[in-house]
Amino acid sequence: MHPEMCSLGKLHIDLKALKVDDVHQDFQLNNDFFKALEEAEVEQGDVKVALDIHRTTDRLFDLNFHLEGNVVVKCDRCLDDMVQPIKTDGRLCVKLGEEYSEEDDLVVVDESEGCIDLAWFVYEFIALNIPIKHVHAPGKCNRVMIDMLEKHSATRSGDEDNEKPIDPRWSGLLKLKETKD
Repeated sequence: MHPEMCSLGKLHIDLKALKVDDVHQDFQLNNDFFKALEEAEVEQGDVKVALDIHRTTDRLFDLNFHLEGNVVVKCDRCLDDMVQPIKTDGRLCVKLGEEYSEEDDLVVVDESEGCIDLAWFVYEFIALNIPIKHVHAPGKCNRVMIDMLEKHSATRSGDEDNEKPIDPRWSGLLKLKETKD
């Protein structure tokens, strides 16, 4: 049994229209999904979303998500695109109430509308699963960019002839540092 959808999009779920207490829905998210989200860091991907909706009371719903697939992010080292695998689970508790609000994992949806847009919640589950540091496997980075990075890093750190003399007020701290090393 699939939930009926609001006309706004495939990730808009009309909770009031659900005919049964337990519903399963699958979604396939592609590049169009990521591009449609404004200000999203991820702009490409292919992620399958399995959504289980369980009505716990007449006005309370438990939404469980399982997301699996790949997204494309920029490598922190060479700035080329790289594929980042995604496999995560998420949960939302949704309540029909007087006006829309969000607190932790409880979302209150205006009962007169009864619809919830899950797009941004799904995106957040994906974004939170991307490691803070994302780099290609060793040897897979763009060689031209790595060569430029090494050249500029060497120039910056190896240019010791142009060092300014140390302010005498800091020389005492320098002695402490040298003693510690």
